[in-house]
Amino acid sequence: MLRPALPAALLLFIAVTLHSGAADTLMRFLDFGAGVLALVSLSVTVLWGLAATDRMVLHSGHRLLAQAVHRGTAVAGLGFLGLHIWVKIAEGHTGAAAAAVPFTDGARPGLIGLGTLAAYTFIAVAVTGAVRGAFTGLTGARWWRALHMCAYLAWGLALVHGLKSGRAAAGWAVAGYAICLTAVAVRLALRLRDARRNTGELP
Repeated sequence: MLRPALPAALLLFIAVTLHSGAADTLMRFLDFGAGVLALVSLSVTVLWGLAATDRMVLHSGHRLLAQAVHRGTAVAGLGFLGLHIWVKIAEGHTGAAAAAVPFTDGARPGLIGLGTLAAYTFIAVAVTGAVRGAFTGLTGARWWRALHMCAYLAWGLALVHGLKSGRAAAGWAVAGYAICLTAVAVRLALRLRDARRNTGELP
């Protein structure tokens, strides 16, 4: 008896939601929040990706957990990124062509173009991460590592895009971005130092 009532209840819920203006409120939130959620998720992805490479503190089981979190936040980040792009096009802040082709936006070609480049780079990194098994052998592993390292470039472009292309960021947001940037820079510097020591380039 409940099955016939479910579609009717769903339609009633949608009608009440539209009438109450909740949909407009949601779109206003997503207009600002989807991009922030994408940037936060991808920032966490970068940090967990660095954590997953640690061999001084983490054991193998911990690294596997860190890799799982890294992949999960990457998927979430790409989902929020797609939502962010859709909302900006739906709200008329940019066009579909400008979102697809870098540096073609009429109002802010540079800043919107950086976001487009960051999105393409993140997608490329995600695809190469998903098909890591295809990069076999020493040469393939080096190519995979080089492609995956492009995530740092994409993240930097996304930071600039997020801070400058929309409304002025709050002080706490700027401080949070600065903390993330510092944490990634320090962790990356330590990783590169350890890599050089392991290859015998440093005493």
